[in-house]
Amino acid sequence: MKILTIVLILVVAWVVIIFNGLIRLKNQVANAFRQIDVQLKRRHDLIPNLIESVKGEMKFEKETLEKVIQARAAAVSAGQSGNVNEALAKEGMLTQALGKLIAISENYPNLKANESVNALMEELTHTENQLSFARQLYNDVVTKFNTQQQVFPTNLFASMLGFTPSLLWELPADSVERETPKVNLAI
Repeated sequence: MKILTIVLILVVAWVVIIFNGLIRLKNQVANAFRQIDVQLKRRHDLIPNLIESVKGEMKFEKETLEKVIQARAAAVSAGQSGNVNEALAKEGMLTQALGKLIAISENYPNLKANESVNALMEELTHTENQLSFARQLYNDVVTKFNTQQQVFPTNLFASMLGFTPSLLWELPADSVERETPKVNLAI
């Protein structure tokens, strides 16, 4: 009877350790996602200022500006909905629209010479880099969390304890960012 009690106590302690480890990882996943959210908010806040700064010079690019504005609105809305898949897709569309805006802005010498536009572009570039790092951290933590749920013996208890795998932050399959850039060095 003593041995059975000791074994039972050890099993319960072991399950508590597994549970606490999974909770720790789950909280790290949530924190990493919030770090992405902070950078997305920063990006969303910069876009209206950038649009206003380039609007006068880019009169002929009205369609591009409208696409950026629409993509921003859709991304903000998707982020507030809590649907990760929708948020990923809408943020991908915003990234594409911003990329096009930045590329087109290179054709306007007055924009290149404008200090406020340059400062906004620099800030946006910095934010995109921060966002990239935050996404990488998120995916690293999600991979640890998902792996922990799948390895033996944790896999025996993870689903019983209510844990489910988290989604990785990936580019949509049809994303322009997946395309190989074309480089032409001919002068």
